[in-house]
Amino acid sequence: MASVGDNIQAENSSWTFGGDVPKSFDAHVSKSVPLYEEGHDIICKLSDYFLQDGSTIYDLGCSTGELLLKIANRHPSRSIKLIGIDREPGMVEMANEKCKSDPRISFQCSELLEFEMQPCDLVIAYYTVQFVRPAFRQDLLNRVWQSLQWGGAFLMFEKVRGPDARFQDILTGLYNDYKSEQGYNAEEILGKARSLKGVLEPFSTAGNLDLLTRAGFKDCMSIMRYLCFEGTVAIK
Repeated sequence: MASVGDNIQAENSSWTFGGDVPKSFDAHVSKSVPLYEEGHDIICKLSDYFLQDGSTIYDLGCSTGELLLKIANRHPSRSIKLIGIDREPGMVEMANEKCKSDPRISFQCSELLEFEMQPCDLVIAYYTVQFVRPAFRQDLLNRVWQSLQWGGAFLMFEKVRGPDARFQDILTGLYNDYKSEQGYNAEEILGKARSLKGVLEPFSTAGNLDLLTRAGFKDCMSIMRYLCFEGTVAIK
């Protein structure tokens, strides 16, 4: 086991969001992903364009429910359903506790490809699809497309690979500098990278757009980019 920072231990090629990770997740991810809170803010503001009374919103890989709670707080008087899906029982338990005061929010503990999505107006995957095995990603995005109402949106934030080896080297170096500036030491940075081998498999921007296009999306736009982290809005 190696330390990856924030009191989290992980073994080589075995990163998981279970175990003790939910207890430290919010602090860890906000330091590990650039503009993490700003991405939440963008999504909350974007929700204004797609939600109305009766709308259903899904957050795929919702972790502790923080983003759904922020969206709910932005629309306090709307009659909407906010549904979070996560495979880790510990995350779902924390999410239920965090959001228990708002009956519009609910959570399901499920694999993303094993639950039935109802017709909806907004689907969010906030740094989630990158952890889905590449063989199953197209199936997931196909399900998102099929569940969205016409005019609904899919908000997909992902870590992305560079378009070639030179750019990838630059992105890796700059991202390691970023993590060092957040207070992580070299051993923690290396430990996290080792733990993610075979677990986190980013595609390039072009690869993600190919997934969206094959699913049926034609109207796609990048709405945020910092180094190797990118947010895309796709409208049905």
